[in-house]
Amino acid sequence: ESFNALAEAPVDGIFAIKNAYLADTDPSKIDVGVGAYRDDTGKPVVMKAVQKAERLLLEEPHNFEYLAIDGIPEFKRLASELLFGADCPALKEGRIATVQSLSGTGALRLGGELIHQVLGPDTTVYVPTPTWENHNNVFEHCNLKVKAYRYYNPQTLWLDFDALMQDIESIPNGSVMLFHACAHNPTGIDPTPEQMSAIVDKCKAKQHLVILDSAYQGFASGDLERDSFFIRTFAQSGQEFMVAQSFSKNMGLYGERTGTLNVVCATPAKAKVILSHLKAFCVRSNYSNPPSHGARIAARVLSDPALRAEWVAELASFADRIKAMRKLIYDRLVELKTPGSWERIIKQIGMFSYTGLSVEQCEVLIKQYHIYLLKSGRVSMAGVTTSTATKIADAIDHVVRTVPARL
Repeated sequence: ESFNALAEAPVDGIFAIKNAYLADTDPSKIDVGVGAYRDDTGKPVVMKAVQKAERLLLEEPHNFEYLAIDGIPEFKRLASELLFGADCPALKEGRIATVQSLSGTGALRLGGELIHQVLGPDTTVYVPTPTWENHNNVFEHCNLKVKAYRYYNPQTLWLDFDALMQDIESIPNGSVMLFHACAHNPTGIDPTPEQMSAIVDKCKAKQHLVILDSAYQGFASGDLERDSFFIRTFAQSGQEFMVAQSFSKNMGLYGERTGTLNVVCATPAKAKVILSHLKAFCVRSNYSNPPSHGARIAARVLSDPALRAEWVAELASFADRIKAMRKLIYDRLVELKTPGSWERIIKQIGMFSYTGLSVEQCEVLIKQYHIYLLKSGRVSMAGVTTSTATKIADAIDHVVRTVPARL
């Protein structure tokens, strides 16, 4: 009877949409809910470089021994260089504490646990409005408080940069703030490079501890360097901050749970202390040590020049396909003269498009058209194909014309 007081937990919104899609027997159903890349036939993709790296690893002598608590050293080095650049002074000086993590979510959890230990349970983490819904869950389960800062303006359907900067200024000095490194989820709206630089300067002036969630490096624009601009600008500023890194999207290692947490410190001595705390009090007491397979694959891809070049090219092709799907939907909406301006669809970046549709409009798309998107209006553009783009655009046109939007 120990568990009698427990009530059934709510189903995660993203997985609820996925379950509804799987239960739908309509042959024309379309899944644009879950954030996972699909090819132009709607099928999951295993990247060619990843396949080759895995085959090479399986042909070599290997075992299934435990990894070190903080993971594979070569993987950690290569992953950090991908984020910060091999010539980053903080890397060269040994000022970055890095642990291998259970992808990006696991990295965020480790970061939250570290914040709880260092700053205490009354610490507040400020996240953008809106943000990936699991951000709240992760930090709240680290016994941290979560509050929102302004990011998206539902009237302009774009970034509210002035309000964002006002909130960075108004929250207490030394606060913890989370930003998306690139390809903001769910809006697909990133600050410009100039705005990113201004955010970095303001956070430094306010002595905020920043967490950057890097889930889409290379997947957003197709350019690994461009997608790391926010991260590298923070590194150049000299302030301490964290980066949660995921290889789920940019290498397709979704189920392998491959990532890192990086804590950029003021001195090598402080990085050594932080690493010891991450190992002893965050990783060891949680899952002891990380899984090896995905990290070994990623390390092989990143270290082999031919595999790396193939991976970079294929990653760019993924980003290009998503841009092409955005253009197909946008062009069809323009052709239909759908009420409103839809340029945001082609101006947004990365996997997701924040359509601006209301909950009621989304419900009609799901029930009447069997188009499974989040009820926030978020569409995974990676799930759109050449054969479904017109149907999606036509359905959007219908609900915009017939279902009143509630702002």
